[in-house]
Amino acid sequence: MNMSLKITRLPRAFDVDLGAEAKALVPALGGEMAALISGAAGSSPFLKELIGRESGWLDQALADPEAAMAQVFDVCRTLPFDQIKPGLRQAKRRVALLTALADLSGGWSLEQVTRVLAEFGALAADVAIKAEIAALIRRNKLPGMTEDDIATAGGLSILAMGKMGAYELNYSSDIDLICLFDETRFDPDDFQQARQGMVRATRNMCATLSDRTADGYVFRTDLRLRPDPSVTPVCLAMEAAERYYESLGRTWERTAYIKARACAGDIAAGERFLKTLKPFVWRRHLDFAAIQDAHEMRLRIRENKGVGGPIEVPGHDMKLGRGGIREIEFFTQTRQLIAGGRDESLRLRGTVEGLAALANRNWVPSDAAAKLTEHYRAHREVEHRIQMIHDAQTHRMPKTEEGLARVACLMDLEPAALIRQVKSRLTEVHELTEDFFAPDSGTGAVPVLSQELDGDIIARWPTYPALRSVRGARIFERLKPELLARLSKTAKPSEALMALDGFLAGLPAGVQLFSLLEANPQLIDLLVDIAGTSPALASHLSRNSGVFDAVIGGSFFDDWPGTASLQADLASRLAQEMDYEARLDGARRWCKEWHFRIGVHFLRGLTNAQEAGVQYAQLAEAVIAALCPVVIAQFGTKHGPPPGRGAAVLAMGSLGSERINAQSDLDIIVIYDPLDEDMSQGKRPLATRPYYARLTQALITALTAPMAQGRLYEVDMRLRPSGSKGPVATSWSSFTHYQQNEAWVWEHLALTRARVVAGSAELAQDIEAFRTEVLTAPRDRLKILSEMAQMRVRLAAAKTPEGVWDAKVGGGRMMDVELTSQVGALLEGSTAQKVGAGLQATVASGWLDVAEATYLHSSYDLFWSVQTAARLLSSTGIEIDNLGEGGAQFLCRSTGFDRLADLQDDLEQRYEACNTLIAKALKREGADRGQD
Repeated sequence: MNMSLKITRLPRAFDVDLGAEAKALVPALGGEMAALISGAAGSSPFLKELIGRESGWLDQALADPEAAMAQVFDVCRTLPFDQIKPGLRQAKRRVALLTALADLSGGWSLEQVTRVLAEFGALAADVAIKAEIAALIRRNKLPGMTEDDIATAGGLSILAMGKMGAYELNYSSDIDLICLFDETRFDPDDFQQARQGMVRATRNMCATLSDRTADGYVFRTDLRLRPDPSVTPVCLAMEAAERYYESLGRTWERTAYIKARACAGDIAAGERFLKTLKPFVWRRHLDFAAIQDAHEMRLRIRENKGVGGPIEVPGHDMKLGRGGIREIEFFTQTRQLIAGGRDESLRLRGTVEGLAALANRNWVPSDAAAKLTEHYRAHREVEHRIQMIHDAQTHRMPKTEEGLARVACLMDLEPAALIRQVKSRLTEVHELTEDFFAPDSGTGAVPVLSQELDGDIIARWPTYPALRSVRGARIFERLKPELLARLSKTAKPSEALMALDGFLAGLPAGVQLFSLLEANPQLIDLLVDIAGTSPALASHLSRNSGVFDAVIGGSFFDDWPGTASLQADLASRLAQEMDYEARLDGARRWCKEWHFRIGVHFLRGLTNAQEAGVQYAQLAEAVIAALCPVVIAQFGTKHGPPPGRGAAVLAMGSLGSERINAQSDLDIIVIYDPLDEDMSQGKRPLATRPYYARLTQALITALTAPMAQGRLYEVDMRLRPSGSKGPVATSWSSFTHYQQNEAWVWEHLALTRARVVAGSAELAQDIEAFRTEVLTAPRDRLKILSEMAQMRVRLAAAKTPEGVWDAKVGGGRMMDVELTSQVGALLEGSTAQKVGAGLQATVASGWLDVAEATYLHSSYDLFWSVQTAARLLSSTGIEIDNLGEGGAQFLCRSTGFDRLADLQDDLEQRYEACNTLIAKALKREGADRGQD
């Protein structure tokens, strides 16, 4: 059977003489084979050199290319240690020569060519790393390892990223690798030595592949896709990498892992690691924020690489330039990220396969997918010919006539025809992909809308998935006049339109929702209210259109369920998830939906600021209480269950007094009681102090790590004993000793609002009993009031209010009234955590009279209303000039005023009056001496 290379096309020789010289080097070849050699060598000096060096092997290789390539691979696998460098370099020459000739002749498809190159890259990395691991084992540099561990590289796994991971490696590409090792294969005491060995092996492997010798090089290696490459070693422990992606992973890293595969070393460990990252890469719900992230990445590439200019073929970057390879990849991968969390059929590494799957699932029009596939293959072939000329790692079309002519000859085209074809393809790719990313001018300016809304935005609506079906588009056309009319009446129509646009772009299908809006016009009011009043809620809605599921479900406007029901609901949801990452992601999704619900109810006047504050606090408490056992169980799989009585989470500050706003941090302290147990009982036992310190850090990470749904909360632990410099978890004995013997007055004041919200029930009872004991102990009245006077001075020096709308910081404002309330509770020995109860205690203790306490309480409620509304309207505080009509109406409604001017006057008067009242009360007691 004739297995020789099939020739369907032939390159031409740019330099006929060089072509003839190369043909003479392999006299056994004739006919089309000889013409192939002549055309390739006559246009590519690099291929001319390879033919000269491998002429004795080439004629047999062309007789059966697949068998020849298999033999090259087999030889590599059996190379002795001292022959690895020259052996791999010879193999690379032969792979490069044979794939080039198979590509130029049309004998192999683009996919065959790139797969062989990627497979050889993996093989070279595997041979090189195992040789280095074997050398370390022989020298006893990897503790506990024997020769039996060489086959799995001692637990070191190499992940192929980018084109190599997707079997799309280009002709002169470097190889993007991430090197990780399975730290569980080593005793914890040997970790540092093991890591040093793995780092050394990785560096030596890279040198083996990339160093240029007289025999050439194998591959340039790039390890910069690993987590935080500027500060991390070239080989990381898998646990450390997992923690990084869990807490700090970014969208571009999710995109990179679409193509990732374990290619060398310990393949099984690498595949297990990739499995743990699935929830990081593939988010469960639609993630349309990825579109903007990808677009911004494209703009940065264009700016940094200087490839953002018009499409002119000479000098154009076929990879990064407009209409280039990367545009098609971004288009494909971004859509995969959006929908792949819910549809596993889209989780494919290859670009061509990805486009086909997206078209099959109606995420990309079939004709667009077919065109992009055609252009992708053509772009890649042009890219290969550019690189074949000098084996250069470049993607730019030559600028010179000679350079363009060489590329054209390799493609059997005239230069003018090449330029015409390439420009046409680049232009069509640009047109097909650019609108998907919704680019703007880059200035961040909001379009100015007059009586007619922005036609450019409205014009792209029919391209969205929800409006592609005939039925969906027909229903929406009936809705659109009313929708646009209501948008035009909002305070900021352009902002409202942009928010609506993001919402529509995020809908996978529209028939059901549009029918619901048509039958229930009040939902249009809800949508317009959100978009036109609260940028924070509108932004959340545009990125999380799934929250409308709850509205549609009918329970969105039900009564508030309370902490216990919330906790039970979240615990039930988390129990349905299969892994830890999914539980953390599920908690964020669930919390965001309830957070959104509280905000909408407050925005629409269904609740007031005080009720919203309680609901935000109960939601946070439910999240902490439901997540605690999940974190403990996950931590316990490695280190065993909590020693002793376990731990409890003590809420402080506003959370302790059960009133926070939409952007509040959570002030917490973790207290644990190990009893007499010194160590945990698990696979990797820890002493009790580091056990609880790391467990606490895991809980903080569970609450604060940014993930697909953002972070749950910011956490502040500075109220713990010893402040931010002390251990993150405090033992029960240390906590009680500190509070009884070392705590400052302000720390006892903080204890007046403390409340256990999660953890060990038995320990919680003891904490509350101890808190009662501390707070009801006899006090030096003058000392407490003197300390308060000093604290007011320090606070005034440290923080100044940012105008009249900053109701929190400053004399006579929220923090000042809260401090007064806490002092009243401490003077009276009251254990009630709320601000109102503390103000009542100021009367019971004889410090303030009823009228004074009542005035402070009513003022505090107003300040709280302003602060809570402000945090819902903006993350940066209220600016009247930018508030808009909708925001102004909401602020007035939530505070009970008809006009902003009246509210402003009342605030200014109350700030002054409360400040004076508190100062006079301290002066009556003589506590302010020396504080003027």
